Amino acid sequence: MSPVNLIKDQMRVRCHDGVLTERLVQTPAAYGLGRVPKSVMPDATVDSVCGYCATGCSLKVHLREGSAVNLSGNSGYPVNMGMACPKGWEALTPLSANDRATSPMLRGANGKLSSVSWEEAMDAFVGKFKGIQSEHGDASVAFLGTGQIVTEEMAFLGTLAKFGMGVVHGDGNTRQCMATAVVAYKQSFGFDSPPYTYQDFEESDVLIFVGANPCIAHPIMWQRVMRNQRTPEIIVVDPRKTETAMAATKHLPLAPKSDLALFYGLANRVIELGLIDQAFIDAHTSDFDAFQEFLGDYTLGHAAEISDLPYDELDSLARLIGSGKRVSFWWTMGVNQSYEGVRLAQSMINLALMTGNIGKPGTGANSITGQCNAMGSRLFSNTTNLLGGRAFENETDRKTVAERTGIPVERIPSEPSYAYDQIIDAIERGEIKGLWLIATNTAHSWINQKRFRKIREKLDFLVVQDMYHTTDSAEIADLVLPAAGWGEKDGTFINSERRIGRTRKVRKAPGKALSDFNIFRLIAHHWGCGELFAEWSSPEAVFQILKRLSAGQPCDITGIEGYDHLDRVGGIQWPLKRPEGGDLRPEGGDLRPEGGDLKVEKQRRLFEDGQFYHADGKARFLFEAPRAMPEPPNTEYPFILLTGRGTSSQWHTQTRTSKSDVLRKLYPKDAYVEINPIDAKRLGIAPDDLISVSSRRGEAKVKAVLLASVQPGQLFMPMHYASTNYLTADAFDPYSRQPSYKACAVNVTSINT
Repeated sequence: MSPVNLIKDQMRVRCHDGVLTERLVQTPAAYGLGRVPKSVMPDATVDSVCGYCATGCSLKVHLREGSAVNLSGNSGYPVNMGMACPKGWEALTPLSANDRATSPMLRGANGKLSSVSWEEAMDAFVGKFKGIQSEHGDASVAFLGTGQIVTEEMAFLGTLAKFGMGVVHGDGNTRQCMATAVVAYKQSFGFDSPPYTYQDFEESDVLIFVGANPCIAHPIMWQRVMRNQRTPEIIVVDPRKTETAMAATKHLPLAPKSDLALFYGLANRVIELGLIDQAFIDAHTSDFDAFQEFLGDYTLGHAAEISDLPYDELDSLARLIGSGKRVSFWWTMGVNQSYEGVRLAQSMINLALMTGNIGKPGTGANSITGQCNAMGSRLFSNTTNLLGGRAFENETDRKTVAERTGIPVERIPSEPSYAYDQIIDAIERGEIKGLWLIATNTAHSWINQKRFRKIREKLDFLVVQDMYHTTDSAEIADLVLPAAGWGEKDGTFINSERRIGRTRKVRKAPGKALSDFNIFRLIAHHWGCGELFAEWSSPEAVFQILKRLSAGQPCDITGIEGYDHLDRVGGIQWPLKRPEGGDLRPEGGDLRPEGGDLKVEKQRRLFEDGQFYHADGKARFLFEAPRAMPEPPNTEYPFILLTGRGTSSQWHTQTRTSKSDVLRKLYPKDAYVEINPIDAKRLGIAPDDLISVSSRRGEAKVKAVLLASVQPGQLFMPMHYASTNYLTADAFDPYSRQPSYKACAVNVTSINT
C-alpha cells in the first residue's frame, strides 16, 4: 500500500468525536495530499517519535535518497499502534516553511535585523552577555528553555549555562504546563513520578477526567480510551461541555475553581460510607488521620453548594470511586494552570491513595503531560532541579553530579533558580539584563502579555534561538540564532507515561541553521568553556552521560544500552536499571544477557509494590483549605474567561501548525470567543459578530461563536491566538509557580460595524 493510501485509510479511523469527524473524513485532495510522484516514492523508512505533544507517537518516516518525503503511523509502537492526529500527519510540512531562520540575524544601529555570519553572531552573543555579567554579576543573565527540544539538548543547555557560563537563573516553558504536576508528585510520592502507562486507559472501569479534553488535546490517548473493552464509566469534570464531555457517560459542569472543595467533599463522603482501603492506607501512607480530621469541614453538601452540582450526582460519584472497581483520575491544564493547582492535584492523589487505586492496572492519579519532551525537561534540563531530579542546594547531589560529569563541583550553583515568573519579575526590577530564549515564544505565550512587552524594554540584550525568524519573540530580539527543528536532528523524547523514544534526523536544516545541540557546542567554544564539555560530542554521547546521572535515582535508566536498544524494543519507560554488576562508564559494553535483549515489558506502571520514594517508603496525604479565586467576576467584569486548546490541529502559539495548508483548513484563522446564546441574546450579539472582550489588563477584538456548551456567565477563548494572553491575569500557584491561565474576570461589549 502506498504512503498516500495508508494515510487516507488511517484518517478514516483515527477520530470519531462528533463534528470533528465530519471535518477530518474528507477526500485526500481536501487535505492537499494528492498523489506522490514516482520520482519521490520512498526507498527506505525510519521510525521517529513525533515532536508535538507528549503522547509520544512513533511515525514511520519515508525517505527518498536519505531525505523525508512522507510519513505514516507506526503500527508496531506501543503508544499509538499506527494512529496519528492531524498534527502528526503534517509533521514534515513546517520544515519547508518560507519563513525559516536560515542564518543568524543581528539588530543593527538602524534598528533592523540583518543576516550575519555565525562568527559575528557568536561575538555578539559572548560579548554582550559577558559584558552584562561583568557589570551586573553572573545572575544578570538568564535563559528560558522549552519542552520541545530533545533531552540531550536540554541537558546540554542547562549544563552549559549554569556550569559553563555562570548563569544562575534558567527555567523552561514547561513551567507553564507541568510544574504543578511535578510538585504534587514530589510532595506526595517523594519524586516527580507519573505512575501510569497508557494501557491503563484500556484497563480502567472508571475514568475521571478533570480539566482535561483529550479528544482535542491528546486524540491518540482518547483512542486508547475507546479501545477499553470493560464498558467503563467516563466522567468529565469541567465547566465547559468539551468534546470529551460530549462523548463521556457523565459530565459534571462545575462552577469554575470550585474543584478543590468538590474533591474534598467526595473524599469526606467516601470515608463516611466506609469505602476506604484501610489496609493500604496503614501500610503505605502517612498523615491520613490528619486528612480525615481536616475533611470534617468539607461535607458533600458543602461541595454540592460550592460547585453548583446536584448532591445526588456527587453521591453517586463518591460511591463509584469507593466501589472497589478500577478507578483512574486523569488531569491536564485545567488543573495544572491554577492558583491552587498543586493541592487540587493532590486532592485526586489522596482519593486514589485512600481507595487503594494506585499501582494496579486501570488505576492511578495521572497527570497527562503537554509538550513532547516536558518529561525530559522535568528530569534533565538542569533548570530549577539539578540534573536527574536532584537539588542544587544539596551538597551531596552537587558532588554526585560533579563526579559523574567531570565538571568541578565549585562550578555548580548551590542555590536553585528563579522560576519563570520570578525571572520575569527580576527583569522588571532591573536585576536581569540579558535573556536567552530557546525554542519558546514568550512574547506570545506568557501570561498578561502587555506587561511582558513593557518589561522586554528593560533588557539590554535579548537572544532568540528558533526555527523561524517571524515568531513574536524573534521579531523583538536583538539576536536571532537559526535552529533546526524536529526531523532535522537526533535525540530522545520522554513522553507522558515515562517512555523514552528516539527521534531522528530525516532532513537537512536549511541554510546555515544548526541543531540546538551544535549551537550549544559553538557557544561553549566561543565562551571559552569548551574543554568542560569535551565528552558532550554528540546527542548519543550525552545520552550515556544522562544514564550515569540517573543511576540510583527513581528515574534510573542505566539499563538502556543506547539508541539502538530503544529502536529494538520500541521505546522504554523509566526506570530501567542496569543488571547487577553492569558498568556505568560509556565504554561499559553490552548489557544484554547472553542470547538476547534485557527483558523489558512494554507497559510498566509504578508503585506495584506499594513502595514510594519518601525515606519511609510511604506516600503522604497533603491538603489545605481552598482559597478564593484571585479575580472573581464583578459588576465591571461580570464574565469568567476560560482558556484552553481550540482544535486538535492547532498547537500552542501556532508557530508550526500555521505553516500547514492542511491544518489551517481545520481551524478558524481569526481569534474567536465562545459565548452562551442566552448571554449573546441579552447583549444583542449575533453569530460571527465582532465583539470586544476586555479585562483589567487589555482588550481583544474577536468573533463571537454562540454555543450552549459554555455556561451562562462564562466565555471560552483558545490559547493559540496572541490576543488571548492580553487578557489573562498573572496569578500563580505558590508551590509550583505555575501561571493560572484558566480563569479571569472579563467584560463583553458588542462592536458596531
